[in-house]
Amino acid sequence: MSTDRSAERYLALLAEDRPRADFESVLARAAEDGVDPAHARRVHELASRARGLRDLGRRRESELSALFETVADLAALKDLDDVLDAIVRRARTLLACDVSYLSLNDDEAGETYMRITQGIHTEQFRNVRLPFGEGLGGLVAQTARPYSTDDYFADERFAHTRTIDGAVAAEEITAILGVPLILGRTVIGVLYAANHDARPFGREDVDLLSSFAGHAAVAIDNARRNEETHQALADLRRTSDLLRANVEGVQLATAAHDRLTGVVLQGGSLQDVAGELQAVLGQTVAVVDARGAVLAASDPGTTPDEALLDLARRSLQDNRTVVGEGASVAPVWAGGAPLAAVVVAEELDDVARRILERAATTAALIMVVHRSVAESQSRLRGDLLLDLLVGRAGDGALTARATQLGTDLNREHAVLVVDGADPQLVQLAGDLAGARSGLAVEVGDRLVVALPELTPVEAGRELLDRASARGPVGRGSDGAPGSPAGRGRRGARPGVPRTLGRSLPTVGAAGPAGGPAGLRTAYHEATRCLEALLALGRRGEVADPEALGFVGLLLGRGDPAQHVRARLGPVLDYDELRGTDLAGTLEAWLAEDRHLGRTAERLHIHPNTVSQRLDRVGRLLGAGWQAPDRLLEMGLALRLLHVLPVLPTGR
Repeated sequence: MSTDRSAERYLALLAEDRPRADFESVLARAAEDGVDPAHARRVHELASRARGLRDLGRRRESELSALFETVADLAALKDLDDVLDAIVRRARTLLACDVSYLSLNDDEAGETYMRITQGIHTEQFRNVRLPFGEGLGGLVAQTARPYSTDDYFADERFAHTRTIDGAVAAEEITAILGVPLILGRTVIGVLYAANHDARPFGREDVDLLSSFAGHAAVAIDNARRNEETHQALADLRRTSDLLRANVEGVQLATAAHDRLTGVVLQGGSLQDVAGELQAVLGQTVAVVDARGAVLAASDPGTTPDEALLDLARRSLQDNRTVVGEGASVAPVWAGGAPLAAVVVAEELDDVARRILERAATTAALIMVVHRSVAESQSRLRGDLLLDLLVGRAGDGALTARATQLGTDLNREHAVLVVDGADPQLVQLAGDLAGARSGLAVEVGDRLVVALPELTPVEAGRELLDRASARGPVGRGSDGAPGSPAGRGRRGARPGVPRTLGRSLPTVGAAGPAGGPAGLRTAYHEATRCLEALLALGRRGEVADPEALGFVGLLLGRGDPAQHVRARLGPVLDYDELRGTDLAGTLEAWLAEDRHLGRTAERLHIHPNTVSQRLDRVGRLLGAGWQAPDRLLEMGLALRLLHVLPVLPTGR
């Protein structure tokens, strides 16, 4: 009966899933009940074995359930990194180990390298590479067999190296299990489980991790194939996009070719080229010359900035298309020389760049044709002006030839004589003369230009503007052309314009004059003005006899009374209207070397009165009236007042 009661108690414990300690209490109670100890021990062992088998079954069931869940999760993942991370994380969970990690094989280098880790804290371990055959992982990768060790450092089966042992020691790892990731017959990596203490990995751990590694290898292969498929699709899309872009580029280039060919066949202009190019590219287009002047633009308000002009200069200098800095420039060359540049304020792709270059070629063709016509006209105009200056033909014959060229010699012309003109300026002068129905010719080493409807200095300034690389010629501080102000009411001194290859030319001007005889006289006067500018060292300026001031009188041109009025008119008018003598005060001040005290003594007035009168003179003459050259001109004009028969008045 006692034996039967012990067996019942064990069965009840098994049925109730009681802990192992309760089984030990049943064994102790059997001894108290007088049950044969050997028999009681056999029953106890059988019950304990039954309990162990049940626990093992439950563990197997749990492991299989976890394995199936893991496989299902891996199958749902598509990204390779996500798959690898899930494998390592689940391996650590399944084996309840401290650390897990995965390495992949690099067959070319003969190494296996760490790819994913869980529970690892040191960069040294994450970056370790194991040559095949070295360390536990290297041995697994080489032999395609699982290996485990309870104490890694004491295990002599593995080839220990300082690098590998140092990384393992840094993580304080003792027990390690490594199983191969096998795909077909190829080892693609190693999956590891590790503990910090000397906990052994049993046969069931090896089997479980090996089973998991088999599924993991398939998942890795699927992820790789998925990535390869996506990469192939991406490559296919890119190829399709390239083909489509190429077809569109060909169509765009064909349209551009047809448009530009039409411009040439219809005798179009640079403006037509710019307009057609904008229609193709959808961007504002401009054609500029080497000095930055806009020759044509698809948008009339287009003004290229300095950065774009610098880019155009570089393109012309190197004779190559430049794309960068937010713009694209193609040079227009013909006959081995730069003519202009086609600019677009956007960086173009290869197709659009080739269209831009084709437009530049079209522009070169148009410019060469137009230049040939213009040069023919220019030669005829130059021959006419040269014959006029040297008197080779009668006035009637000259007038008739001018009429045939669309020029009226009887109109008043400004005559310019230019020193320092380079071939490009000669070309510009010819273009300017042709555009204004004027004449231009080289006489010796100088350039002679006759332009209607402009005053002499205005004509010279326009020529200098075209010779400069930017903007109009500068003005003096008093608002009159020229700097400093005393250089003359109508003189012009450039500011600091940049030129192409040399300094600005010097221009002597005269006129306006009409008729062959008048133009010849104006030519000689302009030549004398030029000689005076060169003698005075005023290179790079434009001036006529009036602008030269007293020097102009010495050249025999101008009315002395008008010369005085140009310098002292407001002061003389003030004295005449109010009965004052500001002119006398100014003359005394200059005679006393601008000393207030001595001037006051000379005039027998208080110095404050002298100062007040000079302030009035300054307000009448304007800013800059005390500039040295203006004071010199005023002093000479005051001297002329004493010799003029009639006081010059403005009324």
